[in-house]
Amino acid sequence: MSEVSTVGIDLAKSVFQVHGADSNGTVVFRKKLRRDEVLGFFSTLPRCLVAMEPCASAHYWAREIAAFGHDTRLIAPAYVKPFVKRQKNDMADAEAICEAAQRPTMRFVQGKSAEAQASGVIFRTRDLLVRQRTQLINALRGHLTEFGYVVRQGIGHVRKLVEIVDDPTSDIPAEARPVLVVIAQSLQALQSQIVLLDREIAARAKADPVAKRLMTIPGVGPVIATALVALAPSASTFRRGRDFAAWLGLVPRQHSSGGKERLGRPTKMGERSLRRLLIIGASSVTKVAARDPDKASAWLAGMLARKPRMLITVALANKMARTVWALMAHGGSYRAPAAAV
Repeated sequence: MSEVSTVGIDLAKSVFQVHGADSNGTVVFRKKLRRDEVLGFFSTLPRCLVAMEPCASAHYWAREIAAFGHDTRLIAPAYVKPFVKRQKNDMADAEAICEAAQRPTMRFVQGKSAEAQASGVIFRTRDLLVRQRTQLINALRGHLTEFGYVVRQGIGHVRKLVEIVDDPTSDIPAEARPVLVVIAQSLQALQSQIVLLDREIAARAKADPVAKRLMTIPGVGPVIATALVALAPSASTFRRGRDFAAWLGLVPRQHSSGGKERLGRPTKMGERSLRRLLIIGASSVTKVAARDPDKASAWLAGMLARKPRMLITVALANKMARTVWALMAHGGSYRAPAAAV
């Protein structure tokens, strides 16, 4: 045990597989541990590098194992996969994690504290409730369409759906009305809960100085600003704004060879919640610019004149991500670029 320098652990619900190797990569041990044996095992292990993949409970285990003096690292599964030999199983995964952690150029995922994870709970919960609200709206709209009631799409027209269900003079069959009332009441309850979460997010945005500075960026509101503060890693993790945009998956996918660059669609790697929020914020900016070109910057106006709307939206989200990194890394507030003379 004293020779071990790197340990790879394949996380699971009940049975964990660990693989230990020395500084030369020679196997020192292979073990299966039950959940209640993990901490006891690492408490007796000499200080070493412990690597794992960032999955459910990974940040928890990284914090608990680090409390014993170990250096814990998280490696993205995409970087571990090339080291899996032959067929995939828990033992091969643990060995691959251990081998990947020993690579000098390996990239690691920044671990999160319990407070950072707690800050992200409100956004995960809001996303869940918004998805459920969308499902209920679609269900209610679909059922009412079967009875000849058609209402325009959009959250602003949901009230009309509820009014049709509540209207006793509507010719909805008596067998369907009680069920539709359940959907309408569930929809209203979800909406009230989402409003409460939005108020909490707005309060957090006003209290956080970094979020207040981020909200000076066009298209960044309280939800996006507080989500960036809660879910994004420290700005010092990235060397420049492009690296942050690449982490969000907003840069083109490369398939280049022979000195010829081939760029494709956005990679969609990294934190998808932040990427989606930035694209939504960029979409609101492009909509305003399309309606009133005088309010658009020279870059955005030129892009709108010759490029598809969605392409411009993603490109603007990329620029917003770089601006976010600059404000988080260097401080200050957003300043609109000066118009060319």
